[in-house]
Amino acid sequence: MCGIVGYVGPRSVKDVVLNGLRKLEYRGYDSAGIAVLDDGKVKIVKAVGRLVNLEGKLESHPVAGRVGIGHTRWATHGRPSDDNAHPHSDCSGRFAIVHNGIIENYLALREELVAKGHQFVSETDTEVVAHLIEDVFNGSILDTMVTIGKRIRGAYALVVISKDDPDTIIVMRKASPVIVGLGNGENFVASGIPALLEYTRDVIVLDDGEMAVVRADSVECFNLEGQPIGEKETLHVTWDAQSAERGGYPHFMLKEIYEQPKAIHDTLLGRVSDDHQQVILPELKWPAGYAASIDRIHIVACGTAWHAGLVGKSVIERLARIPVEAEIGSEYRYANPIYTPGTLVVAVSQSGETADTLAAMRLAKENGLRVLAITNVVGSSVAREADEVIITQAGPEIAVASTKAYTTQLVTLYLLGVYLAQARGLLLDGDAREILEALSNLPQVAEQVLDAASQIQQFAIRYKDVEDTFFIGRGLDYAVAMEGALKLKEISYIHAEAYAAGELKHGTLALITEGVPVIALVTQTHLYDKTISNIREVAARGAYVLGLAWVGDADIHKTVDEVIYLPRTLPLLAPIASVIPLQLLAYYAASSRGNDVDKPRNLAKSVTVE
Repeated sequence: MCGIVGYVGPRSVKDVVLNGLRKLEYRGYDSAGIAVLDDGKVKIVKAVGRLVNLEGKLESHPVAGRVGIGHTRWATHGRPSDDNAHPHSDCSGRFAIVHNGIIENYLALREELVAKGHQFVSETDTEVVAHLIEDVFNGSILDTMVTIGKRIRGAYALVVISKDDPDTIIVMRKASPVIVGLGNGENFVASGIPALLEYTRDVIVLDDGEMAVVRADSVECFNLEGQPIGEKETLHVTWDAQSAERGGYPHFMLKEIYEQPKAIHDTLLGRVSDDHQQVILPELKWPAGYAASIDRIHIVACGTAWHAGLVGKSVIERLARIPVEAEIGSEYRYANPIYTPGTLVVAVSQSGETADTLAAMRLAKENGLRVLAITNVVGSSVAREADEVIITQAGPEIAVASTKAYTTQLVTLYLLGVYLAQARGLLLDGDAREILEALSNLPQVAEQVLDAASQIQQFAIRYKDVEDTFFIGRGLDYAVAMEGALKLKEISYIHAEAYAAGELKHGTLALITEGVPVIALVTQTHLYDKTISNIREVAARGAYVLGLAWVGDADIHKTVDEVIYLPRTLPLLAPIASVIPLQLLAYYAASSRGNDVDKPRNLAKSVTVE
């Protein structure tokens, strides 16, 4: 999530905006910028890198005024650079805009505007909005933004200043959060509460589909049709600054678990056609016929990303009928892998800087193979060195234990699987629609799963002092069991192992003792009876079994001691629904043991050395 700060009032705009942006640095960013209405002109100063770089530029390019906006950018369209940094302006220099979110139809709008003579200086989707404002401006910035809302599609928090209305900030929200801070003879705008706490604790939270016209002495709220919506409730913030950074959550990990519905939505945005018939991946600039020529795929990744790759392997093989190997990056380059001219390598990395994954993809490129990267960071090493890159839209992930990055990697791999199947003519329209409709409903599924958090918390507290925990499942459930065990190990420090349920009789049943907790995933319909049989084996040896099964399963409670019921989706998509309870289990086990949840011992967020 990028940082937005705006101010209108008597203080130094530069100081207020920079101070607010510093309070949002924890979110992560790759560039920063500020726009101020100074002496009747919109002056913009921006710099790639840290805020200190922007401060250095402001010493040689000072700005002063009563109205200004600033931004710290986490790149989603276009690499980190001065040109791609926000704020953006139009050809005339009359408007400046900052933006969080994604403009889904920006390419079509850009083509339209270029045809009219508009000149672009960046690669971003945001600049399109600045030029569109110039193109449709009718003398009223409010009316103009109403028109803008009808032209753009996507998720956004837009904040605009204009030299035609020099005492005003206009704010517009759809899906991406933005708030207005209330002062005495001054008002503020921000994407997060921490930016404002030094100045005010009274805020208005704009809801989806709302706009605000913010002046030093007034705040007026409207719907996206420009109709007044009356006085909105003022929220008085009682959090301390540290809690505010976490949005009131006790840890970043829990906050990021709860951000997954939005992260899933953002990753899907613009990548599924409106009629749910087609996957749209404009990032894949493959030659005609290339998808049909792929005869094997190597997915290379490490840790949690490798577990996502295991799911991707199953999905791509099932849908596109291409043999897939999911390889641990640190093993791949020493295993003398077998290549063919039709081998595609898919490198998966949250940070895009994972040393072993980078080394694996470099080996592939040395052997003449095409590399597709799936990463969360534009401009990262993996993104730069791959032939094509699909950026997940998880936003910055602060906690060491990955949660929303994992689920967005899964979503991207599902999209890739459907894309390949359609390109190879292996997916009927009806089947594609069923999968894509279910994918589009996953944000709602994730929301419903999170409703079971209290039950998971109680289970975690009861078993927080155990020494061993086991996870079992078959098929896709086994891949998710591996991720669940990793999460529990890395933050609670409880020994946890995942086993393919059908392998229990081949030795691992010896580890099952009276009262040991076993988490059993039972979401794969075609493997249901087999998995139930395996659960009975551990139950007969005294294990306490927590089952994860679909709501409406009338028989599961006969076999397990306790059930977490999951809202139904396609069994193919079960990993996204079933992993969230396992993330919560790890979180509550770790927090109840008093561990440093966000920074577990001996671990780093990005493994940048071999």
